[in-house]
Amino acid sequence: MTESDFGWAPRRVYWEVTRACDLACRHCRADAAPLPDPGELGTREGLELIQSLAGFGSPLPHLILTGGDPLARRDLLELIAAARGHGIGVSVAPSATPRLTAEALGALAGAGVAAISLSLDGADAARHDALRGVPGCHARTVAAARVWASTGLPFQVNTLVCEETLADLPAIYEASAALGAARWSLFFLVSVGRGTVLTPITAEECERLFGRLLEMGSSTGPIITTTEAPHFRRAVLERARRAGRGQTPPPRGHAGHAAGIRDGNGIMFVSHTGEVWPSGFLPLSAGSVLEADPVALYRDAEIFRRLRRADLLRGRCGACPLAASCGGSRARAYAASGDPMAEDPLCRHQPA
Repeated sequence: MTESDFGWAPRRVYWEVTRACDLACRHCRADAAPLPDPGELGTREGLELIQSLAGFGSPLPHLILTGGDPLARRDLLELIAAARGHGIGVSVAPSATPRLTAEALGALAGAGVAAISLSLDGADAARHDALRGVPGCHARTVAAARVWASTGLPFQVNTLVCEETLADLPAIYEASAALGAARWSLFFLVSVGRGTVLTPITAEECERLFGRLLEMGSSTGPIITTTEAPHFRRAVLERARRAGRGQTPPPRGHAGHAAGIRDGNGIMFVSHTGEVWPSGFLPLSAGSVLEADPVALYRDAEIFRRLRRADLLRGRCGACPLAASCGGSRARAYAASGDPMAEDPLCRHQPA
């Protein structure tokens, strides 16, 4: 296998619509600031980007509007309407600032947003607000979750995984379940942006955590997924083998594995200034949407084509029989070694 099934179109496109945000999160990938960057894509450029994304054809990727704080953009509803007009599904990742009101959430739901994601990095206000840098952030997050749940639409809880949050993860899962989250997505720290001030967990701690996640995921709580830890798929498959299912992937359920999706392979990221990256954690530009068609950049740019080839992976990832379905975190490999095709240091698996 040389190029994956995601070579024609990504499953998800993340557009960083702004870096403006009133929070001061210690782990912010985007190095967000209070005011928008003068170079961020304007309304006309944003509408052109959305029209271009429709060029992927069927099936269209899902568009996630992120930031910074997407609610800081005055034209956010116009951008959402344009995407929906092209048949593109939209989710939004707002920040828990004073902008995150019941009225704002109602407007998002009314505009056709399929889901939102909310960040919860501590089971209580003291722990969460310490990471977010602004008192009251936890209370606004909980209030927003309850308002959104009342719409009947799903929401996802995002949680950072690092040494500072590791012990609190079971309690955060329980809090997410109590709020009615449909999905709990664990973002395993990659040392980029302000995240360099935090401490990643070790490969051994990661392996133990996977075991706990599989036990949590057998309950009726939120579906558990991982970001920048695709080797969770190995843990899922190993459990399936122990259950007598052989190499057959388990059904999508409380430990979703999204086989094959990784940075640049099923994922495309558009920065606030229009640069196209394999993911928000892998800042290697394939070009700018101001100068080239993002569809062509995803399909044909050298960095994307290389990342889609599991046979080019090096180290333990290259020797692993699950290279195509997992592939390791390309962002973490790059952050650790400067080589996006190197092995993922968070995975301790030693292939035969």
